[in-house]
Amino acid sequence: MEVKIHCAYDELVDLYKLVPNPRNPNKHSDRQIEMLAKIIQHQGWRVPITVSKRSGFVVRGHGRLQAAEILGLEKVPVDYQDYENEAEEWADLIADNRIAELSEMDNTMLKDLLQEIDTGAIDMELTGFTEDELENLMTQINIDDFFRFHEEPSNEKKKEVKTCPHCGRPIEE
Repeated sequence: MEVKIHCAYDELVDLYKLVPNPRNPNKHSDRQIEMLAKIIQHQGWRVPITVSKRSGFVVRGHGRLQAAEILGLEKVPVDYQDYENEAEEWADLIADNRIAELSEMDNTMLKDLLQEIDTGAIDMELTGFTEDELENLMTQINIDDFFRFHEEPSNEKKKEVKTCPHCGRPIEE
């Protein structure tokens, strides 16, 4: 099987020569690896596997390495990185896994993007979501929007409150 490579890399390396870091704390589920393999097969390589010149271990891309194995690939794109010491290498490995966890998804924007690309032209699982997850996301009700559009109209005029410019306390008239 041949997979297109769209990323910069230093070398195409035989898969069996790559050594996963035995102390990598990030574990990948079978479902995640299957989905990643499907994405790589359809999209090609967008990010190489990072290998430390210092230790020879994979630092970033353990999941991509497992996906390549599932796909039966013989060679994968590798980016070699210099690390001054073991601590720097470990920090990069940990940060690569941790930084993505710190992001927050804007579900409204995500839903808009998914609806935009859901034309039948691509398999929607290439987004990283299963069919069930996509269905749940598309049918969620945004509670804020629900209440904003279903508020009872108020007949009372809101009283304007003036505040003291020095202390910020309300001024009664």
